[in-house]
Amino acid sequence: MPELPLSPLLALIAGVAILVVPRLLSYIVAIYLIIIGLLGLFPSLAA
Repeated sequence: MPELPLSPLLALIAGVAILVVPRLLSYIVAIYLIIIGLLGLFPSLAA
């Protein structure tokens, strides 16, 4: 099974979720920023 790129898949899921429940936008953005921040501070978490 070919490996799907994670970023486009997450973007698609987030887009559909925001269309269905617009209030989720703030939670999705907050979680995304926290994950990106943690990966930036601790690059070993990505491995």
